[in-house]
Amino acid sequence: MDDGHRIDRAALEELFANIRAKTSWPIDGDMLWGYFFADTDRDKLERCGRELEALGYRFVGVQKPEDDDDETLFLRVERIETHTVDTLEERNMELYALADRLGLQTYDGMDVNPVPLPN
Repeated sequence: MDDGHRIDRAALEELFANIRAKTSWPIDGDMLWGYFFADTDRDKLERCGRELEALGYRFVGVQKPEDDDDETLFLRVERIETHTVDTLEERNMELYALADRLGLQTYDGMDVNPVPLPN
């Protein structure tokens, strides 16, 4: 796995500070967190997705970016959860370890959005 691009604590602190400063999102409460994994092997990514589904994540899909010429695919899973810098750092370490165990190229990080309102 690529260890050169791990998300450090300073980046997480900046993420939380930027959300607090630039949005009205309730970052200290439940948010929709998306987590990404990258590899060229769709089967490995789908196996990762199944493992995460069993842990309560929602499997969103495996996709190839439209503007990317290489063979890398990305898995996205989501879960509504509340994080602090500490808990998000812990979650990232768990997901890096999962990517390592499954032999994936990388755990590629996360994004966050407000929880969608029910229709």
